[in-house]
Amino acid sequence: MFKKILYIIWSDLPFQPLRLIEKSYARYKRGGVKEVKKHINREYYALYPQETTLASIVSSYEEWIQINEKNNLMVKPLQFSPLISIIVPIYNTDKKYLIEMIESVLAQTYKHWELCIADDASSNQETIEVLKQYKSKYKNIKVIYRKDNGHISKASNSALELAIGEYVAFLDHDDTLAPNALYEIVKKINENRDLKLIYTDEDKIDENGVRYEPHFKSGWNPDMFLSQNYICHLTCIKKDIVDKIGRFRVGYEGSQDYDLFLRCITLIDDSQIGRVEKILYHWRAIVGSTALESKAKNYTHDAGYKALVDYISKIDKEIKVEHGKLANTYKVVYPITNPNPLVSILIPTRDGYDILYKCIESILDKTTYENYEILILDNETTCDKTLNYFEELERKNNIKVLNYPYPFNYSAINNFGVKYAKGEILALVNNDIEVISPNWLTEMVSHAILPDVGAVGAMLYYSNGTIQHAGVILGIGGVAGHSHKYFQRGAYGYFSRLQIVQNYSAVTGACLVVEKRLYEEVGGLNEVDLKVAFNDVDFCLKLLEKGYRNVWTPYAELYHHESISRGSEDTPKKKKRFKQEILYMQNRWKKYLKKDNFYNKNLTLKHENFGLRED
Repeated sequence: MFKKILYIIWSDLPFQPLRLIEKSYARYKRGGVKEVKKHINREYYALYPQETTLASIVSSYEEWIQINEKNNLMVKPLQFSPLISIIVPIYNTDKKYLIEMIESVLAQTYKHWELCIADDASSNQETIEVLKQYKSKYKNIKVIYRKDNGHISKASNSALELAIGEYVAFLDHDDTLAPNALYEIVKKINENRDLKLIYTDEDKIDENGVRYEPHFKSGWNPDMFLSQNYICHLTCIKKDIVDKIGRFRVGYEGSQDYDLFLRCITLIDDSQIGRVEKILYHWRAIVGSTALESKAKNYTHDAGYKALVDYISKIDKEIKVEHGKLANTYKVVYPITNPNPLVSILIPTRDGYDILYKCIESILDKTTYENYEILILDNETTCDKTLNYFEELERKNNIKVLNYPYPFNYSAINNFGVKYAKGEILALVNNDIEVISPNWLTEMVSHAILPDVGAVGAMLYYSNGTIQHAGVILGIGGVAGHSHKYFQRGAYGYFSRLQIVQNYSAVTGACLVVEKRLYEEVGGLNEVDLKVAFNDVDFCLKLLEKGYRNVWTPYAELYHHESISRGSEDTPKKKKRFKQEILYMQNRWKKYLKKDNFYNKNLTLKHENFGLRED
């Protein structure tokens, strides 16, 4: 009972601080659910202060299921009804879970399927008996009994030998499918017949059938996929693709699916990858399973690393792969051409000696990337101390102060600076930025020079160590919001998203790196309609519209002391301008703001914490 209560309370949090859960049982014994919630509310905000109450963020996942899945069994005729072969390797599976898995397939609302099971020489007689009973009763259940135990890759390949479907879907022996799983996938294929790989959202299910920890996934996110196998379950692929790449490979057990997917995408265009934003797969979490604890199977991380290294080496042997900060996460390290390209760092400023000094000196003292110039864009500074500092800086070979004697217009100031920039690469940097990680510029440039990358953003913290920026999510607050805002430095984030390189629709202009040719290609920042706000989001969307992908990396860390020099929108004139900028964004980018491909429709647009959508 206590476990179920914890699942309900914690399931919608975008992270699971285990040390808090450890303290909860005593409070449950003392005061029941009310005392546990009171404890979590207090401890949660001690670590992760938010603007709202816990109750407004954490609605019961069980309640969410009741509201959002009540109509999932309603199906309509489909014009295209391909045969789906469900691939399941079996080995000594507990009778209870094996039956639940098979019954979940039999309960599918889409009926044009076959279940292809390979028993990998099970010694458990109950397992064998269950398989024989179902095989004898249902013609579309196929079973092959392997004579020798070959582990999951060989067993999966044996199951594939039975498959004659146009598409194959992969199901673990103790997991279950939602009744509408296959229907929703085929419905997606009907919407776009060119799709060759489709994945869905998923959650976890314990030994008692309690569902928790829903994973509402990003749309196809190439850089995230090279950081972790986020697509996981349920995945359905055209069978001819799986056959062409040689099916599963021995030696990659533990991450055999990641290895398979990596090899499949070499034959699939990004436009041929789709997702279904519904929970269609329930991943069994029992003692010893990867679902319950990623560290339970360390070999999964090593196998995934091996698969990624193999994939990357075939693209370019100069590209390296490092182990990520968390289990089953990785970091792809791209080489920078030699000699390193010149980077022009553009810093608009007015007065504000203290923050500008901290910004400039941190760049000079800490930055390990050597080939850069700093262009200080002076917007009518009158402070003598700041002017004297300008004179001191101009004695340095790689620093220039450019005079911009016009009313404040962030877009125009940067566009002005770009005209004088000598670098192939531009770095837009606010004057209230302070460098933390010495490799910040190296990291950002390594992504920016890739041919299909647009803007690159960094991890930015407030002065108190909480997160200010970790990528931009479209639609929040009507236009856009900052991912994981106010989370603590070091937090994992939503399914490790604070710890891995990934794609977002946009990144903040407070610290943004981009090739100069791309900046000019899209016309720079919009200085007519977006003088102050949202010009960075608009810029990133122009890049996205042209087919470039924007990248955010947590490996470039800086402080952002948040617009100290500019102030807030606190006058009628500023409020009017801000409202006009909002309206411009909503009109210009309506389609993008309505649906952010790198977010999920089931997640909130009211908060920046990846909580469940409330409406």
